[in-house]
Amino acid sequence: MRTLPVFPDLRAFLVWAEAQGDLARLESPVDLRHEMTAVQLAALRRKGPILRFDAAHRQGKAARMPVIANLFGTPARVAAGLGLEPGEVPAFGEFLAALRSPAPVEGMRDALSRWPMLKAALATRARVLRRAPVQEVDAPPDLTLLPVQTPWPGDAGPLITWPVVITRPEGSDPAQLARYNLGVYRAQVLDADRLILRWLAHRGGAAHHRSWMRSGQPMPVAIALGADPATLLAAALPLPETVSELTFSGVLRGARTEVAPARTVPLMVPAQAEIVLEGWVDPAETAPEGPFGDHTGYYNAVEPFPVMRISAITHRRDPLYLTTVTGRPPDEPSVIGEVFNTLALPVIRAQIPEVTDLWLPPAACSYRMAVVQIDKRYPGQARRVMLALWGMLAQFSYTKTIVVVDRDINPRDWDDIAWAMATRMDPARDVMILDGTPMDYLDFASPREGLAGKLGIDATTKIGAETSREWGQVMALDPAHEARAADILRGIGR
Repeated sequence: MRTLPVFPDLRAFLVWAEAQGDLARLESPVDLRHEMTAVQLAALRRKGPILRFDAAHRQGKAARMPVIANLFGTPARVAAGLGLEPGEVPAFGEFLAALRSPAPVEGMRDALSRWPMLKAALATRARVLRRAPVQEVDAPPDLTLLPVQTPWPGDAGPLITWPVVITRPEGSDPAQLARYNLGVYRAQVLDADRLILRWLAHRGGAAHHRSWMRSGQPMPVAIALGADPATLLAAALPLPETVSELTFSGVLRGARTEVAPARTVPLMVPAQAEIVLEGWVDPAETAPEGPFGDHTGYYNAVEPFPVMRISAITHRRDPLYLTTVTGRPPDEPSVIGEVFNTLALPVIRAQIPEVTDLWLPPAACSYRMAVVQIDKRYPGQARRVMLALWGMLAQFSYTKTIVVVDRDINPRDWDDIAWAMATRMDPARDVMILDGTPMDYLDFASPREGLAGKLGIDATTKIGAETSREWGQVMALDPAHEARAADILRGIGR
């Protein structure tokens, strides 16, 4: 299935990217405060290469290690992180959908054809190492030694932006990797040995934190910095709560995940990461987090979140520090979201078969708006699809606008969408508004924190009881005449 090599760690991916001419080494000094953000975003908007900053500094003080940025700044590199060429992503999405809900086996031939699926399942079994590359050096538990960015002028301070935060529920055994959660949560550096973990209430890390709070015990936490591409992408995927990102990363990587026991906390950590932070979260300790620039394009409000006290830092002998920037799209998370959109489509179609395509516009913060193409067969079907998306799939609970179109409309073309809305939608009949539904509290447009309305727009052709008028006929040229026109224009060089 994979056409690219397995990338066991971040540096293997960087070697591959450099061989493709897709990595740039920057020798010019670049300040970690604000200036690096401008360079990252400029490179991303030009669909530029991975950046390696070899002379990063904080207001004149040189960083102790190189900084890697814009890792997944193009859809092609996100696909490569999965071991795929861009054109192979849809088929991989079909495979992941089948892996989640495999059909019954029908005979030996069918069983043998499932070998790739069986191999993928076996790849979820982690391998425990006694000696891990990420533990080559036991460093002082001092966060000031890391080249942490302060991305935006209004930010409260240095912010770790690509942390893979590793937790498990209270009462679980450290060896039960299937119960682990990996999440990419914002981590504000407070001082040398404290940082704030900003996990939202619906995320796995927050659920684990609540279990430890109920027991009154401190919670062990580890943070992997500079993990391999598969681990990074697994941590960012909206997987079901019953699926551990740590074990699922083996499916994405095409090879078993390697872990090792942490030094000072009862957790397993990715053995091939560049840096690991270990520590504890006290059930009663919080601190005001923020403000920081967010994916909405606004600074978020200051709110209390749990504090992690660092007990150990381990890293490779020559570590690399991985960073990113979050802001109004386009940014790196929105590029990752484009590829995840393609991966998620087969899963969505398994739940709602009449969906033929779906687009989450990156400019709409990647999830707050969806344009859905359906194979319409009966009256009211567009509304059923809207309600199914909002109610059946957790990742769409924060999608506040859904536009449904027919198969002849390209859901990724704003001109097509606008034409469908202008000619197939009546505001009084085809607009559905819901109130008091869940919403990301970062949505400042919401009248109440955490609750907002939903807007559904049926821009499909109306059939049956949906209309009492004869519907218009879409104009179209004869395809043979269009082909003839193309030949004529080629003849005059146009």
